[in-house]
Amino acid sequence: MGIKFHKILFVLPLFGLLAVAVWFNWHYLRKVSEAPTEYKTPQEADNAYVRFEMEAYDTILTNFWKQATDTDMATVYQLSLKQSVGTSSMVFFPTSSRAGTASMLEYAFARVSGPDAKKALATQVLQTVLYNLPPKGRSKLLTNGEQLQLKNTVENVNPNNNLYKNIGAAPNASPAQVQVAFSEKQKTLQGTTSIEGKAELKKIAYAREVLTNQNKKAQYDQTKVEPTVFSHAIGPHTLYVYVSKIAPTAITEFIQAIQDASSSPQLHSLILDFRGNIGGDITFTQNIMSLFLGPNEYAFDLYHQGAYVAQRTPNFGPLPALLKYKEIAVLTDGMTQSTAELTASALRRFHIATNIGTKTRGWGSVEHEFVLKNSIDSKEKYALLLVVDLTLGNNQQPIEQNGVVPDIDTSVAGWQNKLINYFTSSSLMSAIIQSATAPPVQ
Repeated sequence: MGIKFHKILFVLPLFGLLAVAVWFNWHYLRKVSEAPTEYKTPQEADNAYVRFEMEAYDTILTNFWKQATDTDMATVYQLSLKQSVGTSSMVFFPTSSRAGTASMLEYAFARVSGPDAKKALATQVLQTVLYNLPPKGRSKLLTNGEQLQLKNTVENVNPNNNLYKNIGAAPNASPAQVQVAFSEKQKTLQGTTSIEGKAELKKIAYAREVLTNQNKKAQYDQTKVEPTVFSHAIGPHTLYVYVSKIAPTAITEFIQAIQDASSSPQLHSLILDFRGNIGGDITFTQNIMSLFLGPNEYAFDLYHQGAYVAQRTPNFGPLPALLKYKEIAVLTDGMTQSTAELTASALRRFHIATNIGTKTRGWGSVEHEFVLKNSIDSKEKYALLLVVDLTLGNNQQPIEQNGVVPDIDTSVAGWQNKLINYFTSSSLMSAIIQSATAPPVQ
């Protein structure tokens, strides 16, 4: 009893101290949370619409890829205000400062009546500012719905597309049941020559491809994320991998495709098809380069506010199953863009692959989403989609507007004859000609 009693006496002061500490921290945090927010200008303190605009102003100034000054920002806001309200309806005084921009905005909002009109002006001005930032049209103001739509696009989720319904199968049907549903629907479309009928055949073939593949079906059933990587052998020696889009799952799908093909020892050449790929998560390039180069290796550069920022591979790789592919070709076209362009360029830069096709689109920007804290609508939470970096190609020039020029341009007559200058495998050259002269294959 004595030992237990002394233990309790020893513990009680600790609980007392802990209680005092918790009370002190809560009391301190409560005072901090109750402290008034400090604003940079009186206009921001008094006007929610000015606060909204100036938060965006600061976000752009800090994060935009191109280094800007307050004079630059004041100018673009003034031009956007004039475009939004018309030069004849208000008098604007030239300004080159942040404080002057806040005053100008307060003046403009004071001359429209009602919260709906003020909100409309605030969003229109900001949309115009963002639209005119270079590259023009790439930065945007997003509503709640647009933020969700962007998220789904990035993750390759289409809420309006139900693969089971498309093929006429019950939800979560087994692969065998999916195959039966496909066969039945295919019979009804046999011999169709209409554009609609051909599109329907393509749609159900895609659904069957996804829902009869164990890994792709499991991913779709769990997340509704549709697959982005499709692969098959062309002839006895070449693995063809079509990367239709770069979603967060694309690198895992790519690894799975390579590992699945490792059971075919006769495969020794690889075609990566990026035609029509609109890009996506930029970390895909770093990840795929790590599969070839290994961890913590230089991959490519980004350009941000006058500085070249080296990007390195993550802490994994290389992938042993890739070692057997001695010759690799990358297919591109005029709709290959963003991260797909950057990946093609990086693989070429390190002499991992030869680029074949036509010059890529030249959309070399990296966008991030910034949710605005200040609100002008209780039902809406706005976010900026802002270009924060430009990607640099293998020549250290921006991919933006320039694109990636292939080693072999398939728009030039006789391009097939140049393959022998880059490859030794006749089966690969045959597979390249077959693939490059036909649409990408899912």
